[in-house]
Amino acid sequence: MSVTWIMVANASQAKFFTNDGPNRGLKLIKELIHPESREKTSNLVSDRSGAYGGPGHGAVGQPADPKHHEAERFALELSRELEEGRVNNAYDRLILVASAPFMGIVNNHLPGQVRSKLSESIDKDYTRLPVKDLAGHLESYVFL
Repeated sequence: MSVTWIMVANASQAKFFTNDGPNRGLKLIKELIHPESREKTSNLVSDRSGAYGGPGHGAVGQPADPKHHEAERFALELSRELEEGRVNNAYDRLILVASAPFMGIVNNHLPGQVRSKLSESIDKDYTRLPVKDLAGHLESYVFL
């Protein structure tokens, strides 16, 4: 029996589902929330950088985008979850469903051995769909 994990995510939440074979449906196994990704940028930045340009100090670089930084942190957390599942042989096949910009961030953090289990990447944000509707969108990728 082949087990498929489906991770449905955006920058602020992720749901992990499992499918244990044909006609077995989707079962939610874990949900992770990253509320920092929903914060306003002004709430993520506590204060301005202490470095100011001046005579003899050279140019000051642009600070990193706090929203992007939080998305990177969450993508790293998700890749660790996927790696832990792989190490524990919890799945044989992986399907990733994520909003287009976040999919790229997640892909940058996936370990090679997790990537080898990846069968499909779907650039959609289905995080708010009920399970029944999600299953309808995924039926061409996995027998639910």
